[in-house]
Amino acid sequence: MGQNQFLSSLTKPPGRPPGKDMVWIPGGTFLMGSDHHYGEEAPAHRVTVDGFWMDQYLVTNTQFQKFIKATGYVTFAERPANPEDYPGARPDMLHPSSCVFVKPDRPIDRGNHYNWWAYIPGANWRHPEGPGSSIKGREHHPVVHVTYEDVTAYANWMGKAIPTEAEWEFAAWGGRQDAEFAWGDELHPKGKMMANTWQGEFPWENLKTDGYERTSPVGVFPANGYGLSDMIGNVWEWTTDWYQEHGQIQKDACCDSLVNPRGGDREASYDPQMPGVKIPRKVIKGGSFLCAPSYCRRYRPPARMAEPLDTSTCHLGFRLIVRP
Repeated sequence: MGQNQFLSSLTKPPGRPPGKDMVWIPGGTFLMGSDHHYGEEAPAHRVTVDGFWMDQYLVTNTQFQKFIKATGYVTFAERPANPEDYPGARPDMLHPSSCVFVKPDRPIDRGNHYNWWAYIPGANWRHPEGPGSSIKGREHHPVVHVTYEDVTAYANWMGKAIPTEAEWEFAAWGGRQDAEFAWGDELHPKGKMMANTWQGEFPWENLKTDGYERTSPVGVFPANGYGLSDMIGNVWEWTTDWYQEHGQIQKDACCDSLVNPRGGDREASYDPQMPGVKIPRKVIKGGSFLCAPSYCRRYRPPARMAEPLDTSTCHLGFRLIVRP
């Protein structure tokens, strides 16, 4: 199958949607990954997924707040860290905290991401930029500062599931796979903003051509062919797959097409650059409002990154699925 082919079973939905604002994603076969961009996306390989229902929108602050009120759940970023889990950590690093993008006021060295990322005490889903910030006026923005544990708790409460990387990537293409981006070959066709990404010189100059400095309300930008909004940009999205290089996962396949793949192994997901830190990592997808042509061109369906289980940030959220 060539790069431009996208085979879908075009099956009809199996009944009514299992929840509000859920759309049917028909099963099909596609080329997952890419051989033409970042190394972690290669090799492109043939994958088949069964049909499933998917949230049309990212989970919002309002929806997450209902979960918190109903259950009394406390997110990972709102709890102090267990010193036993982080031997040698400074006491001030164990306070309830989360990762926040802090825009520099001038050009800086882009080789060091700590020049724009800060671990801020008091930053969490209620206070996206830390103490003094709030979600007032952002009720319909995607909830952020949620770890995989938090997402799992919400999914269980809703009776839904977190998508696999393959399910997510298949859905993000919206029924096509013949272009650079999910919507075509131009990032901004005829000047139209198709997603909430970064315009300007990252990380110090945000031109806000798309109208937003940080997150945006869900559903503002054009939906894809399946009716899914914000699959690209706004915030990254958790998947259930343990992170592993595509090539390593391929070695275990015996057939021409991987069918409903579930990613790698937990132990294989550790960061090889940090051999002394055994924190498993999951695959996140979709890019965010911080993805820029000048720094991070990950506003494409095949793009992927590894996120430690214990890490929450201001540009990472989620949506859920239901498998029939």
